[in-house]
Amino acid sequence: MSAPPVGVLGGSGLYGMAGLEQAREERLRTPFGDPSDAYMVGRIGGRPVAFLARHGRGHRLMPGEINFRANICGFKMLGVERLVSVSAVGSMKEDIRPLDVVLPDQIIDRTHGRVSTFFGGGVVAHVSVADPTCADLRAAVAAASRSTDVRLHDGGTYVCIEGPQFSSRAESLVYRSWGVDVIGMTNAQEAKLAREAEICYATMAMVTDYDCWHEEEADVTVAAVVARLHDNAARAQAILARTLELIPALRPCPCATALRNAILTDRAHIPEEARQRLRPVAGRHLD
Repeated sequence: MSAPPVGVLGGSGLYGMAGLEQAREERLRTPFGDPSDAYMVGRIGGRPVAFLARHGRGHRLMPGEINFRANICGFKMLGVERLVSVSAVGSMKEDIRPLDVVLPDQIIDRTHGRVSTFFGGGVVAHVSVADPTCADLRAAVAAASRSTDVRLHDGGTYVCIEGPQFSSRAESLVYRSWGVDVIGMTNAQEAKLAREAEICYATMAMVTDYDCWHEEEADVTVAAVVARLHDNAARAQAILARTLELIPALRPCPCATALRNAILTDRAHIPEEARQRLRPVAGRHLD
């Protein structure tokens, strides 16, 4: 029996997967609308992989325009059980330098107005995101990172802002006072929705800049970010290829059973429309 595909969400600068063999496009329509783009499905080293560019190929979608629910639901429909997010981030600490890799284990959500749940419309569920990234999947990414020449920070807090603007200097200093490690614009919704879909989720945060807090560094600009995206993308590809070799066959982590006791709604009172809408992500828990 073939192993389930590993999902990869490519962020700024990563719009495809090098070395993807037998590649084909899968354009899905989900109950939550259209994903950011077609999924590229194939194999790397014999392991099935499903790749999606979260901003769309050509970087067409702002963070607040991404249909996070459709993206995660599409991965679930493809059979993905583990999802690695590659994200460009700013550093909020002196010791975390541009081109370093951070594997966050905590997330602070500072977005507003984004949909962060599959549920509602007659179905109530409360999943735990006390630990929003999967420790087992993060360990595999960490081990893969250590086999390369990247400077790794295993663990840390990712603060997710609304964007699309970068932070003001005052905001940046506030986030620094909270002790956060990196700043980005996409991972909060992905982590929450992946947990509801019982998909393991880990972030490979690729540092491009020092945001705007650092007195001795230039303020973050698109030009500065783009200048480092190519190097970051090459590093990410190498780490991802090695990660695929290290992911264990079994999933003993709590991500795999996150919905077991999370749905509070009496099954007899679930509207049929909601049942059909939720079937791709939570079907086994609705009957």
